Amino acid sequence: MAKSVKKFIEGNDAVVDGAIAAGARFYAGYPISPSSEIAEGAAKELPRHGGLYIQMEDEISSMAALLGASLAGKKSFTATSGPGFSLMQENLGLGIMSEIPCVIFDVQRSGPSTGAATKPAQADIMQARYGVHGDHSIIAISPSSVQDCYDLTITAFNLAEKYRTPVLFMADEVIGHLRETVTEVEPTPDQIFNRVQPAPGTTQAEFRPYNYSTNMPAPMPPVGNPTLLMRTTGSTHDEKGEFGPGPDNINRVTHYLTDKIEKNVDDITITRRYQLEDAEVAFITFGCSVRSTITAVDMLRAKGVKAGMLQVVTVWPLPEKEIREVLRQVKTVVVPEMNLGQLAGEVRKFNDYGCKVLQANRTDGVLITPQQIISALEEE
Repeated sequence: MAKSVKKFIEGNDAVVDGAIAAGARFYAGYPISPSSEIAEGAAKELPRHGGLYIQMEDEISSMAALLGASLAGKKSFTATSGPGFSLMQENLGLGIMSEIPCVIFDVQRSGPSTGAATKPAQADIMQARYGVHGDHSIIAISPSSVQDCYDLTITAFNLAEKYRTPVLFMADEVIGHLRETVTEVEPTPDQIFNRVQPAPGTTQAEFRPYNYSTNMPAPMPPVGNPTLLMRTTGSTHDEKGEFGPGPDNINRVTHYLTDKIEKNVDDITITRRYQLEDAEVAFITFGCSVRSTITAVDMLRAKGVKAGMLQVVTVWPLPEKEIREVLRQVKTVVVPEMNLGQLAGEVRKFNDYGCKVLQANRTDGVLITPQQIISALEEE
């Protein structure tokens, strides 16, 4: 029977526990509110589990060190917030092109620039998807509870290893600093995904560190493997990791980096449904806004309004199929979020059904309330 322990902790601490449970043993980062508790926890806990914590001089170098440790075979992670996330984008692109697994925790805060460093927001969603230049896809997960911070952190590492890609964990100040009782269940070996290794006996002549002929990545031995030379570069490269700037190869690599995620959405995406079975009005939301939205649904149900909610746990790739099902079912959809409408714009792209799509937005650094969400519906 799996070991479990109950703790009363904040979301940022649960992230550290989840990372260690997933097998992470390296952290490189630079403290920044409201994610600094993740750095503090990693500094304390990683050495106890044979891991290593390094505080870097800035977020650019943090991301570089993260990728280096992952290439060496260690599950690696870092944590940041808005301005630091901006600085990480260039090396995040290197991780995507070179297919280097790692997890980046962005505990979102109000912006732009320094903004309000201790106030919550959910406005990094478009940066998560398009902050890296060039065509690519990305996996981004958004928790709505402290329990999620533990459980979904393990999921994030599994997805990073399985698809050989950086994974973004899009928390926010509310969830990062919220304290709740959490049941931390130690995952069994079959619940942990470790990057695939080359078959025993593979020779250097046979070895290909990249494979663009399928929608799943090639095996990934650590750099320094005594028998197989692992090449990588941020430039477009062929299956051997050698510079490959020909038109056919550029096209092939570009499509592969997108397809390995977009064509595996059924395996990657996670949604949760609340009171949607008979709903005529629905809310589509994510992150901390889920908590207020559940209360809004209950309040409307008490008034006789058939309301329901779709929680988008995986914000990228966006779960198009599940969103379309809701748009097809109901007459009105409200999208509550702590920004000016980033998710709402994406929902409207799928609205081929004549459904009215409304917004409930808050951008003042205060958690959106159930009544504000209801008001957006009543004021249509």
